[in-house]
Amino acid sequence: MQDDNGISFFGAIWNGLLWLVQNIAEAFYNFGYAITHPQLWLNWSDNEAIMRFVYYGGSVEFFFVVFTIFLVLTAIGLFYRNFMWGMVRGLEGFANTTGRFFAWAGLLMVIQQIVIVFMQRVFARPDMAFGLGIPFQMDISWYAEELKLYNALVVCLCATYTFVQGGHVRVDLIYAGLSHRGKRVVDMFGSLFFMMPMAVLTWLYGWFFLWRHLIVPNPSASDTLDGLLRKSMALRWNVETIGFSPNGFNAYFLFKILLVAFAAMVFLHAIAFFYRSYLEFVEGPASAGKYLDKDSLGEGEEAYEGAH
Repeated sequence: MQDDNGISFFGAIWNGLLWLVQNIAEAFYNFGYAITHPQLWLNWSDNEAIMRFVYYGGSVEFFFVVFTIFLVLTAIGLFYRNFMWGMVRGLEGFANTTGRFFAWAGLLMVIQQIVIVFMQRVFARPDMAFGLGIPFQMDISWYAEELKLYNALVVCLCATYTFVQGGHVRVDLIYAGLSHRGKRVVDMFGSLFFMMPMAVLTWLYGWFFLWRHLIVPNPSASDTLDGLLRKSMALRWNVETIGFSPNGFNAYFLFKILLVAFAAMVFLHAIAFFYRSYLEFVEGPASAGKYLDKDSLGEGEEAYEGAH
């Protein structure tokens, strides 16, 4: 089977495999070079270093460095099961700790909304000031729009925590009837072919979306490294400070940072979920929920814990 250009179907597959192997092999060199030359991408007093950071953060090279690290850790975990369990516990612990901390943003959101209502309706104030010495004083509308940031903190940084706790809604008409090992196969497939690709696509979109609102000239996903280095001669910081209203919240670049953080955390938890599913598949039903740190509502509330 050949196309008009004379390249066979199997030849295309072979070229794709060679490209994959080549990039995995180069990932070791790229990783070593990056950590031994941090001044080339972490010295942000140099405009070229900033542009290298922008380019490599959404590059094929960075993807294959992460992918190769995943392959290496997986290979080690296949031989040393306790090592893989350790990675599961570490990644799930990170998700739980982050989620439990930023879940308090929900309480802050409620308290701030109450304060806003009192300041507007009871004291008839157009602004609020907080702090000691030099207070932070902004218009009431600024604080009202800032409430969306608290909501974004909960959505983006508590998503993997909710996953660990079994709190996400699931439609499992087929999944619920599968055997233990059948469920683990579905979980492994889902983590590799749904969670990881979704996180990668979100990262690639969010990465350049973020930097286009932080610096000028605006970087693009289609820019080459040489093109970005040429742009670095005119680079300057231009952090987005535009609100939806004249006196409204003007730090919407924080939402772009949260989008990138969300993608990174989902990708990391996809790895944890894949490892847990594999280990529970190998070790059998007795390992279901092993080392799982789930919150408890207290005695007598078990039926509501992790309910979907």
